[in-house]
Amino acid sequence: MRTPLTELTGVRHPIVQTGMGWVAGPRLVSAAAEAGALGILASATMTPDQLRAAVREVRSRTDRPFGVNLRADAGDAAERVRIVVDEGVKVASFALAPSRELIARLKDAGVVVVPSVGARRHAEKVAAWGADAVVVQGGEGGGHTGSVATTVLLPQVVDAVDIPVIAAGGFFDGRGLVAALAYGAAGIAMGTRFLLTSDSTVPPAVQAHYLAAAVADVVVTTKVDGLPHRMLRSELVRALERSGRAAALVRAVRHAASFRKLSGLGWAGMVREGLATKHGKHLTWSQVLLAANTPMLLKASMVDGRTDLGVMASGQVAGVIEDLPSCADLVDRIMAEAHRTLTGLPR
Repeated sequence: MRTPLTELTGVRHPIVQTGMGWVAGPRLVSAAAEAGALGILASATMTPDQLRAAVREVRSRTDRPFGVNLRADAGDAAERVRIVVDEGVKVASFALAPSRELIARLKDAGVVVVPSVGARRHAEKVAAWGADAVVVQGGEGGGHTGSVATTVLLPQVVDAVDIPVIAAGGFFDGRGLVAALAYGAAGIAMGTRFLLTSDSTVPPAVQAHYLAAAVADVVVTTKVDGLPHRMLRSELVRALERSGRAAALVRAVRHAASFRKLSGLGWAGMVREGLATKHGKHLTWSQVLLAANTPMLLKASMVDGRTDLGVMASGQVAGVIEDLPSCADLVDRIMAEAHRTLTGLPR
């Protein structure tokens, strides 16, 4: 199936595995790439040296195209861009819109630039700045998310820009791929569906927690870091939602103290890091501390298996996923179902 996404990136299938922190490491990315999808390496939770090593490990596992997800607002963004360019990575994706200058630098080096957005105006902005494609995530998507459903947001963006649009938020099968294509998208991007594969490094006990979740168990809360964040309702989330300001602050301080050694941040550093995530929002002091430690809250679940202590970012599709196929089986299944669906449409 050829689409503007496959032609732009050189992958076989119009499917993207998103760059999930602590999840999208070399094993998952290379498995997704070998399956014919575009695997995206998550770099925000890596040091620059770790990023370079991870890129080389993916390269040692596959000769297929893959990408790296970067934080446009990172203090060492320029160094990470240099690694992407030096190592010959095909695609650079961004969770936040990169600057016009950053886009130009990557494009001049032959790197395909694909920001992720959650609003039409943001898509128009990055398209005007030279982005090659854009991932549009509707409110069904996991992690930080908006309130507009994919079925409403996607056609708005497709009509507004003249670059390939990749649909994210609520996709897990071949029927969804066909629906996205019908809206005018060039492909789909999936996070939770790839997290729940046998190639994922997420601990089995955590994957079981996802598989047991119903759709109603995947909630949006602002209690973690002040921004709408879609995740599984866990012991931590329930406690934060029940807590008043004083109790929430005590809990946040306790968590911050637990994570301080792991994150390498002192108390002043945590406050600075937390305040940097405000994005114009008002945060309580508990949210400031938790925002600074959000990467470690994710690590507690996704690496250490602590579902009681950590955050489990999740799309709503967790409530309808029931198995753990390999990336190869998943992609083959999606493409076979997509072709069956297309063949079965009324003429």
